[in-house]
Amino acid sequence: MSDSAKKFLKTFIPIALGIFLIWYSYTSTSPEERKQIMHYISNASPFWVGLSVVIGILSHISRAIRWNYMLKPLGYSPKLSNNVFIILMAYFANLGIPRSGEFLRATALTTYEGVPFEKGFGTIVTERVIDLIMLLVIISIALVLQTDIILEVLNEKGVNLVGAAGILFVGIIGLLVAVKVIKKSNAGFALKLKNFLSGLLDGISSILKMKNKWAFVFHTLFIWACYIAMFWVIKYTVPETVNLTLSELLIAFVGGAFAMSTTNGGIGLYPIAVSTSLAIFGISSVSGDAFGWIMWIAQTLMVVIFGAISFALLPLLNRNR
Repeated sequence: MSDSAKKFLKTFIPIALGIFLIWYSYTSTSPEERKQIMHYISNASPFWVGLSVVIGILSHISRAIRWNYMLKPLGYSPKLSNNVFIILMAYFANLGIPRSGEFLRATALTTYEGVPFEKGFGTIVTERVIDLIMLLVIISIALVLQTDIILEVLNEKGVNLVGAAGILFVGIIGLLVAVKVIKKSNAGFALKLKNFLSGLLDGISSILKMKNKWAFVFHTLFIWACYIAMFWVIKYTVPETVNLTLSELLIAFVGGAFAMSTTNGGIGLYPIAVSTSLAIFGISSVSGDAFGWIMWIAQTLMVVIFGAISFALLPLLNRNR
């Protein structure tokens, strides 16, 4: 298969999946349910939706500040406004072509701040690794807080916990064997993988060496607190979800996070994942769907509007660069 065909499929498949899931979600609800969902969406409190958007913007500003902490040891200190615009542009780009935003960020940083592409991209990869670690931490917290109800749901679904534990154990052993084989291998793919992982470890270790490491840690925690907070406040837009606890919402938050990485910006899948997660705690599909759609629409519109503005302002404010 040619590279152009692969690129086309990587772009087309997530979008097609998202469109299919929107169609599936539409056809799986009755006209009365769709009417109720639209009622919740159209009557969602502008205050809580607006607050969620403001919190989202604060997370992007914090991410822009944190980015400079990684770039400073490399000898670069980009303007904070440029960092914010570049990050918003990247999120906007990812809605159309998955992962294109990371390349756009590094390219824009080179264009407007003179940071070599490979160095800028290295900081972005490191940032993604840290985000993955934070997501795993949140997943662990959510599982610990809601262990009983999750085990109950698994039992109801007929999941054999002993068998699942056995599969997990075999998977861990297989992973350890694969790592050992790769370490000893001199094959081209193995060498590339070792170099890649070595680069990631260097990026993570560089955090420990930076002068502002505690400020970096603070902004990392603040960014993810914002992500949870912007999700939390949306519960006040749907009557049935108002009394949900933080630990219950974390389960839905995790479900939504996985959906965001599966389709372009979570299109189609995000409301389904959130609604399915909330159903565990007795929330009706109508209220769960409404919650998911309100959250997704608010944050997607934020990315589209501010991302488009950033595309226009960045070159205008940097005409001499």
